[in-house]
Amino acid sequence: MGGKISTRAAYGEALLEYGAPNEKVYALEADLAECTMSGKFGHACPERFFEIGIAEANMIAMGAGFAANGKIPVCHSFGLFTAGRGYDQIRNSIAYPKLNVKIVGTNVGLTVGEDGPTHQCIEDLALMRVVPNMVILSPCDGFETKAAVKAMLEYEGPVFMRTGRPVVETVTDSVPDYKFEIGKGVVLAEGTDVTLIATGLMVQETLKAAELLKKDGISARMIDMHTIKPIDRELIVKAAKETGAIVTAEEHNIIGGLGSAVSEVICGEYLVPVERVGVEDKFGHSGDAWKVMEMYGLTLENIVHKAKKAIARKN
Repeated sequence: MGGKISTRAAYGEALLEYGAPNEKVYALEADLAECTMSGKFGHACPERFFEIGIAEANMIAMGAGFAANGKIPVCHSFGLFTAGRGYDQIRNSIAYPKLNVKIVGTNVGLTVGEDGPTHQCIEDLALMRVVPNMVILSPCDGFETKAAVKAMLEYEGPVFMRTGRPVVETVTDSVPDYKFEIGKGVVLAEGTDVTLIATGLMVQETLKAAELLKKDGISARMIDMHTIKPIDRELIVKAAKETGAIVTAEEHNIIGGLGSAVSEVICGEYLVPVERVGVEDKFGHSGDAWKVMEMYGLTLENIVHKAKKAIARKN
């Protein structure tokens, strides 16, 4: 396994690496360049960096204008502000005409900690999922984030990517023949008794949960679902048929995010028990990031508990 880096920091490095050489790539920022990490690109390519200020809706609309003229604009802010304040412009100015605009929402989920419930974005995946034509990426670590940025810039059409503030362990760099492909999940561990499907920083916790389950004689398959939309239906159905029980884990409301997306596939394709780990339709709470995560049950212990519950329902 590699070192530790936040996905937002890895994003900043990747935007510079893949965006700077491509003269079509432009970065638009809503007064948070040091947080979104778009500033690295801005310092290197000032002629292609635009500071819009605290005017997220205007920024998204400007992105539509850039895309309509053949550019690849990337719009940045906190996830709460891109998905929330910019929703109308995302829907009508970008997704409806299917323009090639990339939207990056950082500092999402409960792990912004002391920033509190006003900034703990747990709705962005749900908001973006219901918008037609939108692709949604949620990488789990620095290695995967860099691969996701490359794929995002190469993809023709609207994309929403969420990145996080906390430093997290890199786990995908040690996966044999790892390949990032939009719409395809990655199996990080094989198993036969239950399937654990996670996204974002919950991937690391879920891998640890799989190890704990192994000590109890439970064989857990672990899938990193870095693309929330389009969801990898084939991989989910295969896991359902082969393991008979599924647990999802996400730093997001259990309504509308990964858990909902997986449940929709299961209900329509192959019915097995599904348990969800996430924020259970509540606002967040200000405090130390990892203590808040524990308060809301976003822990490896809860994943283990849900896995055993899902298996019991299967049997």
